[in-house]
Amino acid sequence: MPIEILIKGFIVTISLIVAIGAQNAYVLKLGLLKQHVLLAVSLCVLFDMILISAGIFGLGFFIQGNQLLINSIAIIGIVFLFVYAILSFKSAFKNESLKIDNEIKINPLKQVVTLILVFTFLNPHTYLDTVLLIGGIGANIQSDLKIYFLIGAVCASAFWFTLLGFGARFLIPLFKKPITWKILDISIGFIMLLIAYTLLDLIKY
Repeated sequence: MPIEILIKGFIVTISLIVAIGAQNAYVLKLGLLKQHVLLAVSLCVLFDMILISAGIFGLGFFIQGNQLLINSIAIIGIVFLFVYAILSFKSAFKNESLKIDNEIKINPLKQVVTLILVFTFLNPHTYLDTVLLIGGIGANIQSDLKIYFLIGAVCASAFWFTLLGFGARFLIPLFKKPITWKILDISIGFIMLLIAYTLLDLIKY
């Protein structure tokens, strides 16, 4: 029984977090640049564990019923994602992210931590996936088995972000071509705009 719950937690989580979003796109980019990858992966897994735990143990019901909080998060998220989209388009056309070199630190440590925090906690889709959906499923599991669901979910998160961050280096030969970076930056920009647009549906009066 515990192993079945653990597997369920893994499958539910992996099926939701593999979609390309703001956080995933940023970790991929850090992986390609080989900058602060372990830190980025660790933070993403840690934050997933915190949010999924909160959902499993009841926070999801609080967020779901607080429309003012949802509206606030959505509006802040829309503004941030729009600004980041513009910066991605600017980066693509100015060739600001074309070098892949361990000695060149394009992304300072403070900036990396800040962006991961923002992509995680100012993105309402993060709460929908981790707290409401994954956590909501886990909340309906028998109390003494919830820990196994959580372990499975965290394992899925660790597997995905490790693959995304450290697996990206196998794509480095492809990304040594300037056109590939342009395509990635433009794609990230459109992804940010699309996510921002979908957040409009969360705002209700």
